[in-house]
Amino acid sequence: MKDILIPDTSAEHTPAVTIHLDGQPRKVAQGSTLAQLVQALGHEEKAVSTAVNGAFVARTARGRVLTEGDAVLLFQPIVGG
Repeated sequence: MKDILIPDTSAEHTPAVTIHLDGQPRKVAQGSTLAQLVQALGHEEKAVSTAVNGAFVARTARGRVLTEGDAVLLFQPIVGG
């Protein structure tokens, strides 16, 4: 399981939660937001769309705190007409 350090979870006293990012378990610091996750993964805010537990999350709502067991998906936004 890969840890995503948001903020730094390397210190043993920093509590972490396990989420499922694109189907893979990952640990993130307790209190981490979806916006922090997107940034920590190196994505531009507008370059990816997000969903948590099967529900689309708009960029303006990415302040949502991730909790134990959340299933997070990142995907390319679809545009066209």
